Amino acid sequence: MKIFFYKTIFVAFVFFITFKLTVGSLVNELENKFHNIISKENIERLKDDLRKQIKTANEKDRFINKEDSELINAFINKIKKDLNKKN
Repeated sequence: MKIFFYKTIFVAFVFFITFKLTVGSLVNELENKFHNIISKENIERLKDDLRKQIKTANEKDRFINKEDSELINAFINKIKKDLNKKN
């Protein structure tokens, strides 16, 4: 009975170590990436980048080319027609 108990504990220990080395390391890596993404410094950097891009876009005369503006205008007009239709 002692041998069975020792073997069971040994197998459980090996399983635990294997689990921690494989799945545990992946979970820790994902947690670190998630914390880096939502960190205050990263959010501030993203805000600054967004502000710079908005300033750059505001300085341009046209930031949407003619073909894109025609496509967007046609899409918006289609949506307006669909909204104005009575069912």
